Amino acid sequence: MTDLWHSKQTMEHRAGYVNIIGRPNVGKSTLLNALLGEKLVIVNPKAQTTRHRILGILNGEDHQLILSDTPGILDPAYKLQESMMHAVDEALADADVLLVMVELGETPERSEALLRRAARFQGQVLVLINKVDQGDEAKLEAAFELWSAAFPGAVVLPISALHGLHIKELRDKLIAMLPPHPPYFPKDELSDRDMRFFISEIIREKILHLYKQEVPYSAQVVVNSYEEAPEIVKIQADVVVMRESQKGIIIGKAGGALRQLGTEARKAIERFISNKVFLDLKVKVDPDWREDERKLKRYGY
Repeated sequence: MTDLWHSKQTMEHRAGYVNIIGRPNVGKSTLLNALLGEKLVIVNPKAQTTRHRILGILNGEDHQLILSDTPGILDPAYKLQESMMHAVDEALADADVLLVMVELGETPERSEALLRRAARFQGQVLVLINKVDQGDEAKLEAAFELWSAAFPGAVVLPISALHGLHIKELRDKLIAMLPPHPPYFPKDELSDRDMRFFISEIIREKILHLYKQEVPYSAQVVVNSYEEAPEIVKIQADVVVMRESQKGIIIGKAGGALRQLGTEARKAIERFISNKVFLDLKVKVDPDWREDERKLKRYGY
């Protein structure tokens, strides 16, 4: 299988979009972070962690690899999820290379929605079997046969995004597959998203970690102000939920849960921006924002 990794590279400048699709929780965000060598997108064992299409940009002297993380493919149950699937369709439309990510033990029969969407793509396809560290050689060989049959024209490759197995080889292979093209973005950019977006995602990651059941899926974070000074960065953000009962859960008894959320989010933001942070969090109710197209647009979906 090792010969599958080898690709010839030239010094001609290459640039293009490599877009990752897969079912929820398969490891797409972990892969994007591993390929970039930076924690750019949030990772959580809960499904539907990724709501937006997020671009991560890997720059080199002779290449610009634009990686696109997308929400996990599912059958939408409400307007927010419809917006999430629209982000997947956008990724299929502009990809130079499509990465179809599955995990060891997953079968094409359980992934019909993924296969339907991937079938629309006419370009270069790599099928990545993730989490190969969790199985033996026989299980891996069986997975290769299944996914090679499901994607006859694609190269099927084994990886472990979490443990870094074959990530360097995959990165080199992807760069070699890019078309000759000047850079799409300035070479010092890491993403197409601004700082407020990443701050809101860091806070939302902590909500996913600290709260259970429906609350994380009903929560949206809005960063209203981001003021930089040499000594400290002052941030004011709202946690938006759908019901008063959810507001009470976010705040907790005597405000204890909100204080814990604020502390954990502040520390994570400080690591991200390498500066001290004052974080002011407020909790607001916006009924049924997930179902209202006008509200979704206001929140950036």
